Amino acid sequence: MTNSLKLRFAAVIAALMFCAGAVFAQELPGIDMDRWQELTNRAEASVDAGDIGSLESYRGSLAQYRTKFDEVRNLNASRIASLRDQLTLLGTPPAEGEGVPEAAEVVAQRKELETQLAVLSAPVQVADSAYARADGLIGEIDTALRTQQTQELLEVIGSPVNPAHWPAAYDALYDALSHVWAEVDSVEAAESRADLKNNLPLILISVIAGLILIVQGQKWSKKLVGYFSREDGGGSALGIWRFLVSLLRIVFPLCGLALWSYAAGLTGYLGVRGEELAVAFAVLGGLMLVVRWIAEQIFSRQDSDALLLFSAKERSQLRFTVSGIGLVAIFSTLIYRVLELDEASNLIQSVINFPFTVLIGYGLFRLGRILRHFGRETDEPEVNEPTRASTLALLVRSLGTFTVAVAIGAPVLQAIGLNNASSFVLAPTLLTLVILGLVLVLQRFSADLYGVITGQGLQSREALMPIFFGLILLMLALPILALAWGVRISDMTEIWAAFRRGFAVGNSRISPTDFLTFAAIFTVGYLITRLVQGALKTNVLPKTKIDKGGQNAIVSGLGYVGIFLAALAAITGAGIDLSSLAIVAGALSVGIGFGLQNIVSNFVSGIILLIERPISEGDWIEVSGGQMGYVRDISVRSTRIETFDKTDVIVPNADLVSGTVTNYTRGNTLGRVIVPIGVAYGTDTRKVESILREIAESQPMVLANPAPAILFMKFGASSLDFEIRMYLRDINWSLAVKNDVNHAIAQRFVEEGIEIPFPQQDVWLRTAQQHTPPEQPPEETVAHDTNRVQQRPDDFLVEEDSDDDGDVPAENSDTHIDGDSGL
Repeated sequence: MTNSLKLRFAAVIAALMFCAGAVFAQELPGIDMDRWQELTNRAEASVDAGDIGSLESYRGSLAQYRTKFDEVRNLNASRIASLRDQLTLLGTPPAEGEGVPEAAEVVAQRKELETQLAVLSAPVQVADSAYARADGLIGEIDTALRTQQTQELLEVIGSPVNPAHWPAAYDALYDALSHVWAEVDSVEAAESRADLKNNLPLILISVIAGLILIVQGQKWSKKLVGYFSREDGGGSALGIWRFLVSLLRIVFPLCGLALWSYAAGLTGYLGVRGEELAVAFAVLGGLMLVVRWIAEQIFSRQDSDALLLFSAKERSQLRFTVSGIGLVAIFSTLIYRVLELDEASNLIQSVINFPFTVLIGYGLFRLGRILRHFGRETDEPEVNEPTRASTLALLVRSLGTFTVAVAIGAPVLQAIGLNNASSFVLAPTLLTLVILGLVLVLQRFSADLYGVITGQGLQSREALMPIFFGLILLMLALPILALAWGVRISDMTEIWAAFRRGFAVGNSRISPTDFLTFAAIFTVGYLITRLVQGALKTNVLPKTKIDKGGQNAIVSGLGYVGIFLAALAAITGAGIDLSSLAIVAGALSVGIGFGLQNIVSNFVSGIILLIERPISEGDWIEVSGGQMGYVRDISVRSTRIETFDKTDVIVPNADLVSGTVTNYTRGNTLGRVIVPIGVAYGTDTRKVESILREIAESQPMVLANPAPAILFMKFGASSLDFEIRMYLRDINWSLAVKNDVNHAIAQRFVEEGIEIPFPQQDVWLRTAQQHTPPEQPPEETVAHDTNRVQQRPDDFLVEEDSDDDGDVPAENSDTHIDGDSGL
């Protein structure tokens, strides 16, 4: 068989394999494609027909199929990637008639790889297509549902303030209540009352027990709080005990309401509607107890327990207002349920509920007005830095402003006929206030619990961790708030599905799992790096002959390398394809080159300092500008120098690399110290040299080899100048050695009678009548002149003559000033 026939045969086999793969792809693993096709056809027909009622169910089924298709899209991903890599290595086949034809083995291998790739890719391609179709249908359904929701929200019905609607509303309410009462006289109710006699003891026990729990439960809980307060002694666990015991204010009355509802059902006097209303009353009563408990916690009677510190009068008003809003909301909900059971129209419901809306709006208005004034008595305008208290005050005031706006807007919307819009604004606002209050209460409980665990007590309420717990609670409350404000569950599941899918970067998709994997691997690598650094710094490197600067350089370099390897391992382990970021990395490189060149320059200079080590930690250096001190830390951007004044100077690494730096202790601590000294003219210079040599050699820090050098430098203007040049074994002691040497010189020169000269000047003040001083001043004038003052160098010796007949003659260095010269 020739090569041409072989190629044709391979092509036929590949085509057959591809067709088989396509047929196989129609039945994806774990997915019934026939049912999928039928579902999509019905869903598309419902979307086109505008059948909103069935779209929600279709959406759920489509979402399930979309999840399955997404799983199939990753089927054989590693095998497909391997086949593509092999095809890439084989290269692109040459065109016909161009270049040297490929070997038959290469052609056959390419055909085989392409066939395998086609077979494995067929299910993935079908899944991609089906996934796109499901996702598109879900998007269309969501759009249709949102459109319907908007239309319902903006639906205008009759105004409840129109007196023409009141008679019909009254009749509808009367009929609804009559229907509830009519069930009591029905045959079914009469038959169920036959067991009343048998159930009477249980009914009485339930009613009495419920009454006791409702009335006495509050007192019992208060007594328990007082008992635990005495036992705790006011310690850090007091807040926890008060919180736990305060829950009994909900539990006891709620159990009482449940017993009453149970007893009402046992009587048999309630029909279906009556029993439903009894259960609803117990549930709503429980919600009322929760709201009142939250209000008691936030606006507590005790200043130390109040979460929002208003005045005592304001807290009392807030508790009363919250309780009133809760009671009105309960009756409004019960009446709404009665009308709903009787299938009353929206207009009738709006007219009946409008007075309750006004009452709730009035309560919210009072609540919002008080909240808007929170913290104004304690605010300090002169403090510029924001504090946690001021931030909380701003949030509470903003919430108060929003509450006032809702209190005014909800009744106005319902009055003009937008009943759905009014309900959309009012009910979520009430739920939002309750949920935020519950978050605030739980945050305080977490703070007290954290204080007990850590032993910080009440101080833990201002710590960072309780604030972090509060943020977590708020994030957990966000889905509930979203549902309260009309977000559909399907919308939230869509957001969660998109969050789980992640986002695409090039050919890679990054999901939350990838982030968690990245964080876990990087954390482990970082911890390992720090452990190895600590082991080297404390156990290994001190036992070597490497100097301290070299040890610090090794430890720092290992840290940079370890963090880089940890990040690389985390990226690889998370499956992030760095090749997809090549364009972004190139753009970032250009941006870094222009905008962050100083930072990059300092970073590179820091690496150079660690590798080349012209300076090391602990070195005594002097940089440009006269700054001198010890190097305490070399980081990637700057170097910290501790001066002799115990202040830190931060020097960019680029200045140390490109500038002039004097390192006094590089390599060793040997250094030379020069001490200058001058003696008076006429002093025996050899004797001075011998004394200075003895003083230098007596210093314990001075090296004997090379020996100290005593040099007669020059004949100065007022002295014979000498220098002591000494080499110290540790230059860090230079100031101390200079101090000791100067003290020794002063003591020896006094003992030997050697004078240390200093320059002097005489200033003669002459009167206008005496222009010519006498040739020889009287000896007693010079000897007994009390106005003669001698000073140190750079000062003047001022001499005033007490004799009117003449002045003391000046020496060669004296300055004579005539009295008529204007002085």
